[in-house]
Parts: sequence; structure tokens; C-alpha cells
Amino acid sequence: MKLIVTINTIVQAYDKGAHEADKAIDSGNTRGLTVTNASCNVRYMSERKSELLDAAIRYLTDNGLADLSLRPLAAKIGTSARLLVFHFKSKEGLIEDVLDEVQARIQASFVTIATKKPRRPVAPMKSFWLWATNKRNLPYLRLMYEVHFIALQNPRVYARYLRRASFDWVEIIESRLPDALRTKATATLCAAVFDGLVIEFLGTGDLRRTTRALDQFVAMLQRQNESALRANR
Repeated sequence: MKLIVTINTIVQAYDKGAHEADKAIDSGNTRGLTVTNASCNVRYMSERKSELLDAAIRYLTDNGLADLSLRPLAAKIGTSARLLVFHFKSKEGLIEDVLDEVQARIQASFVTIATKKPRRPVAPMKSFWLWATNKRNLPYLRLMYEVHFIALQNPRVYARYLRRASFDWVEIIESRLPDALRTKATATLCAAVFDGLVIEFLGTGDLRRTTRALDQFVAMLQRQNESALRANR
């Protein structure tokens, strides 16, 4: 009997939050939405949110963000707009969570690649370029930049993400640079060059030219590192 009461409490709390989400969608007010959660249901709700986020990312890597609306998105990933609002509070909240998750996955891939010891010496930046331009991985890069540009158009809403994403990348790249080049300025330059070349490749499809440009930049860094090492001897 106690178990039945507990389950009923969870369901009622969930339904109450979903009902509030429905009203928010119908009224067009999805900002600052607060919903009721049962404390014993937190883990389940967190897992469900993670599943919805994965499904949204898969959908967006295939379809992009143009004219994104919660109702069509929900229909495509097998849920409802009210549950998306229940979990993400608003379309902007969903986009920000997508940004965070895609950035985290790409950054984790960079760290993994940069820590590997290849059979032949390849700069981490070149290794990551080869990973990023692979047909299997490129959709994630395309989505990341597409969402990033949307965030730049609305910095008031996405200020936290933009600031954190930039600092995170600079810190990760700086930690992988040779000692002689390990500065935030050099790490920022590496990030900017990589971003620019990926955007150029996405816009033109010219992999050969953009790869050669990256190779030239990596060679410049290597010469600068060798020069610094000689000067310090």
C-alpha cells in the first residue's frame, strides 16, 4: 500500500509539472517556468532529460536549427512539447543544453586525441582536424557552429555559455601546447585558426585547401617552438 501511495505521488507531481508546461506553451510564456518535482523521482527525471537531449542532438545534427520549433521537434523525437518545456524550461534552454553537451563531447574527443601517442608524430591540432573533418564527426561540428552563431545573435540569453565555451577551449588547448608556446594568447590563436578553417570548409567543401592551410599553421607553430628552444639553450 505504501508503495502504491509513493508511485501515485510521483505521478501526480509529474502530471502537475507537465500541466504547467502545457499552459506555458499555449500562452507563449516558456521563460522562468517552475515545475513541481518529487524528490524521489529526481534520478528518473534526470535520465529522461538525458535521453531527450540525446534524441534532440541526433535530430539537430541531421536537420539543423533553421526554424526550430518545440512542437515539430517533439513529434520527430517521440515526445511532446510540454515535456520538452518541463525538462528544458524553454526553447532557449534546450538550445543551451545542446550547446553544452555538444561542446563537452567535442572537447572530450580533443583531449583523447591529444593524449594519444601516434605511431608517427602528428601535431594534436592536425590529428583533431582529421577527426573533425571525418564524415561521421563533421555533423557535430556543423551543429556546434550553427548553434554558436545563434548564441552570438542573442548574447544576453547565451552569455554564460559563450563565456564558458571560449575559456574552456583556451584552457584545454593551452594545456596541450609545448612549454615554449604555452600561453593563453597562442591557445586563443590556435582556437581561432581552427574555427575559421572549419567554417571555411563547411562553407566551401574544399578539404584539400583548408587542410593545407592548417598544415602551414602547424608548421609555423613548430618552427616557433624550435626557435624558442634554441634560444633557451
